[in-house]
Amino acid sequence: MKKKDTTVQRAARVITPALHIYYPINVVSGKGIHVHSSSGQTYMDFSSGLAVLNIGHNHPRVLEAVRNQMLHVIHTGGIYYNETTVAAAEHLVSVTPKGLDMLFFSNSGAEAVEGALKLARHVTGRQGIISFTGGFHGRTLGALSITTSSVRYRENYLPLLPSVYHVPYPYCFRCPFNCESNVCALRCFDYLKETLARVISPEEVAAIIIEPVLGEGGYFPAPHPFILALRELCTRHGIMLIFDEVQSGMGRTGRWFATEYYGVVPDIVTVAKGIASGFPLSAVVSTPELMRRWPEGSHGTTFGGNPVSCAASIATIEVIREEGLLKKSSVIGTAALDRLHELADVHPLVGSVRGFGYMIGVEFVRETGEPNGDACRKVLDYCLKKGLVLIGCGLDRNVIRFIPPLIATEAEVNLALDIMEAGVKTLS
Repeated sequence: MKKKDTTVQRAARVITPALHIYYPINVVSGKGIHVHSSSGQTYMDFSSGLAVLNIGHNHPRVLEAVRNQMLHVIHTGGIYYNETTVAAAEHLVSVTPKGLDMLFFSNSGAEAVEGALKLARHVTGRQGIISFTGGFHGRTLGALSITTSSVRYRENYLPLLPSVYHVPYPYCFRCPFNCESNVCALRCFDYLKETLARVISPEEVAAIIIEPVLGEGGYFPAPHPFILALRELCTRHGIMLIFDEVQSGMGRTGRWFATEYYGVVPDIVTVAKGIASGFPLSAVVSTPELMRRWPEGSHGTTFGGNPVSCAASIATIEVIREEGLLKKSSVIGTAALDRLHELADVHPLVGSVRGFGYMIGVEFVRETGEPNGDACRKVLDYCLKKGLVLIGCGLDRNVIRFIPPLIATEAEVNLALDIMEAGVKTLS
């Protein structure tokens, strides 16, 4: 009898290899922090579906909300209003940074970024966009134009969006100006000011977009003084400050949004990933004053604000609130950071540990301090063999993202750390 092809083999025939899949595992079900494969294996999913499943796989509240919505209406397509979409908007702006009280729903993080750039250009009448090297904002052409986390993403797509300028991200562990973090003089901010003095006038800049916690580029939080200086500069010159919180938002850092750690409010924030527990939904959120300057028809969507996705979003926000997941993930995440710092103290392969809440980066280095992608890959492979799914990031793919669902308990987090530590020790 001919052996039946696996799902992975069938996929290779019909799905383009442009779509990157981290692991050749065919998942058949998931619940909470676990996924189950067709081969009968169970894994702890500490990738959270790429920081999407903040309340885990198939949360009962989400399933109930989605089922109920599907009994009434599944799609409105911008033709009608519906209660669920409006309620989802009300729920979301109840947790976004103060004053950011009006939104536009779309489908993905990249689409939210596209909307944010369009909004900034429309309301300012300016064309210039400044972003930071190492940032990831999406792969549609506008979002790709400001994405520099990998040159591979940009190959063969030039020319991209014009009037886009890149400046160094304040990645202190690998300072582009070779400054020591304890004596940092914000040379990266001086570079930004130099760009505004010599390359493009601030009066021509519509927006500066930044991930307050660098995502795919290395899981590195921007220094507090840098964000404060950036806010002041944007305010002074009438530049829209956009925080891309697609990955860091919706409780991932132990706060609703990472901006809360800095005590500043951007002009525009992009939201996606954890917003609806895996259902496609994103949002551009800004002040009513700016949003009302975006006239009817200047932006649009067919599927954005889908009622089923919005029902999932309402349930997701309610679960995070009612189960106290922000405080829980902040407390357990701080303890995890402490434990990982102790690991770094005794294992020279671990060069840096940083993050907030359940958004932690563990960076691997060589004896010379150079990035060590090989060590990172070996630890990831070890963890997978032990039933723990983690994924990497960083410009040199030498950083492990430790991003469990917010529902992960202290015992589950400690078990994952046990496995990771054992993986590191195999390289000693």
